[in-house]
Amino acid sequence: MDSTTNEAAPRVALITGGGSGIGRATALRLAAAGMCVVVADIDAAGAEATVLALREAGGTGLARRTDVTRSDQVDALIAAAVAAFGRLDCAFNNAGIQEEHGRLLDCAEDVFDRTMAVNVKGVWSCMRAQIRQMLAQGGGGGAIVNTASVAGLRGAPSMAAYAASKHAVVGLTKTAAAEYANKGIRINAVCPGVIRTPMYERIAAADPRTAAIAQRMHPIGRIGEADEVAATVEWLFSDAASFVLGQTIAVDGGFTAS
Repeated sequence: MDSTTNEAAPRVALITGGGSGIGRATALRLAAAGMCVVVADIDAAGAEATVLALREAGGTGLARRTDVTRSDQVDALIAAAVAAFGRLDCAFNNAGIQEEHGRLLDCAEDVFDRTMAVNVKGVWSCMRAQIRQMLAQGGGGGAIVNTASVAGLRGAPSMAAYAASKHAVVGLTKTAAAEYANKGIRINAVCPGVIRTPMYERIAAADPRTAAIAQRMHPIGRIGEADEVAATVEWLFSDAASFVLGQTIAVDGGFTAS
C-alpha cells in the first residue's frame, strides 16, 4: 500500500485517539497524502476539530465519537467508516491514557483497571474489528499500527499500570502480526519517547521538573514532536515498509539506546 499514489479510489485510514496530539498530527499527515481519514475519539469535540482542520487543508475526513473500551462502539465505528468510504485500508490504534503518578503500591485499583481497559482492551477490540473488516473486503490486505511506548520496551518507575499496558500492546502487536501476515495484513507498533502532546503538557504542568527531566532522558537533548511519530506511522502504512511487520519501532530520540 502506498498512501502517496494517486488512485481512483483513495485509501481509507482510521485513527483512534485522533482528537489531539499524535492522533491529530497523523490524521493531518495522512489526509495531506490523499487518504480519506476517519477520526475517532472519546472527545467528540476534539475529533470534530481534527476533521475540520484536515478539511480546511483540502482533505477528506469523518469524525466519530468512540469509546474504545466498548466493543459495540468499536464495531459501529468500523461500520461507519465502511458506510462512508467503502472499505478500510489502514488503522492507527492510538487511543490511550496515563493517569498514575507514583510507585506500584500507590496505584489505585480503579486507575489500573481503567488503564488496562483503554490501552489494552481498546487495542485488542479495535484490531479484532479492523482485521475482520480487512479480511471480509478482500484484495490488498491492510496495515495496522498500534501506539505502544518506550514504557512497553523497558521498566518505567512510577508508571506501573501504564508500563504493563504498553508491554501488553507490544505482545498483542507481535502475535497478531504473526497470525495475519499471510493474509496481507501488516501489523506494527510505534513506541514513542516523551512527545509534546496535551497529555505531556498536563503532566508537566502538574510537576514543572518534568520538562527538564524529560529532555535529559533523550540523548538528542529534547522531547519529540507529534509529527515525528506521525511520519513514522505514514511510512509504516506505505509500500516502503512492505516487508516490515511485527516490529516495535522506537521514536524516542535515542532514549532506548542509552
